[in-house]
Parts: sequence; C-alpha cells; structure tokens
Amino acid sequence: VQLQASGGGLVHSGGSLRLSCAASGFTLPPYAIGWFRQAPGKEREGVSCISYYGDGTYYRDSEKARFTISRDNAENTVYLQMNNLKPEDTAVYYCARRRSRYCSQYDQTGFTNWGQGTLVTVSS
Repeated sequence: VQLQASGGGLVHSGGSLRLSCAASGFTLPPYAIGWFRQAPGKEREGVSCISYYGDGTYYRDSEKARFTISRDNAENTVYLQMNNLKPEDTAVYYCARRRSRYCSQYDQTGFTNWGQGTLVTVSS
C-alpha cells in the first residue's frame, strides 16, 4: 500500500514538467492527496494538496501561480503540472495520502503512505 511519484527529470529554467502520483494497493478516493518536496540540505515542505472533491490547495503563493494540481479518480492518479520552473524548485517530490477528504492551507499534518519520490532538477 503505497504511492509512487513519477515524471521528474532535468529541465531548463522556465520549462515544465507534469508529475504523476499513482496508488497501489488502495484507491485514492475518498482521500485528499498532497505533494511535498525536499531539496538537498533542507526540510521537507508541502507544495500542494487536492481534496477528494478536487479542490486544490497551494501552501505558498509562488507555487500557486505556476503549479496546478489535479486528480483523475478513475485512473487512481493525481497530477502536479509545474510550469515556469525555477532552479529553486529543484528537489525530490513526494506524494502522500491525507487521512481526510480535505486539505488545509494551514495544516500539513495527517499524511501517510509516503512512497518513493521523483527527482526534479531545474538548471539555470
């Protein structure tokens, strides 16, 4: 029972990537799913979360302007479309299931089923 993130790679600054988060062993509905990232030498931070109902939450304005989270419950997959990537977006990106149908702008706790991440590298 885990989530697997994929779709990372090396892009130039200003480029785009679409990350996918696929579940194995359980179905994504009715859970909220979050995306997190961890840059070298830094703590893990939340990027975005999508509720069971499809409402997206972004933890910082900088990502809200450039990233779009979506989900396809029929495909059991959550996506993170990342546009206008910057070198500071370089990190390993993870997805996780929240023990709730809902996301919270101010609460990044309650996530579980962390899987292996996918590396995003943005060159300047």
